[in-house]
Amino acid sequence: MTADHAWKAFTVERMDHVAQVTLIGPGKGNAMGPDCWAEMPVLFAALDADPEVRAIVIVGSGSQFTFGLDLSAMKNNDAAPQGGLARARTEFLTKLQRMQAAITAVAECRKPVIAAVHGWCIGGGVDLISAVDIRYASADATFSVREVKVAMVADLGSLARLPAIIADGHLRELALTGKNIDAARAERIGLVNDVFDTPEATLAAAHATAKEIAENPPLVVQGIKNVLDHSRSAGVHDSLRYVAAWNSAFLPSLDLQEAVSAVFQKRPPVFRGE
Repeated sequence: MTADHAWKAFTVERMDHVAQVTLIGPGKGNAMGPDCWAEMPVLFAALDADPEVRAIVIVGSGSQFTFGLDLSAMKNNDAAPQGGLARARTEFLTKLQRMQAAITAVAECRKPVIAAVHGWCIGGGVDLISAVDIRYASADATFSVREVKVAMVADLGSLARLPAIIADGHLRELALTGKNIDAARAERIGLVNDVFDTPEATLAAAHATAKEIAENPPLVVQGIKNVLDHSRSAGVHDSLRYVAAWNSAFLPSLDLQEAVSAVFQKRPPVFRGE
């Protein structure tokens, strides 16, 4: 493979007509911080526009796919609105919509995207894989729609896109409990297409599928994606707008402060509905 532009949150390598995008953090466990949200739409716009790229594989570096939102980095960057006045809430709405747009750039990329998941895939990681076309997992993968555990409504795409991927009861169970599920259950409910023994086998399978796609007529492949996405795109965008407005109004809470404090103090949170 040949290396690409120097990104802070990703590495990109290209071989033949397939690009591999690797999450590298820089937060622990490839956590998704400000660099990730800033670079992702630029990166996927570039891959979308590159006629030499016909398919994309996403993988995490090291032992994890991603721990999801980098709470430490986002906390330091005032990720939640401070205070109850309109300016702070409007500024937060704008930041949130930019983060949503980063995931949407993956979903709307005309080149098929395949995720090869190993280790943890938490919160924002599930938002990300809900935006790709095909999901493979290694046997060690663990998935969690974790936002409820940190006093948030998931707002970057899971609740908008997963209804087209898994059944309603499974989605409600995952989103309302924040529980972890292993790769075997993820496959049973349709969250992932297939499970492989090792991360290496998972990545090899993702590249094999990407190569098979890349050998097909590229404009026809793009047309298939466009037609499949057309019927659900309006619903996804409406859901994203709604949850952005909801969280701009309701995210600041004592429960959110308690959740973040509990994470850093490594203790169970005590929520009071305030």
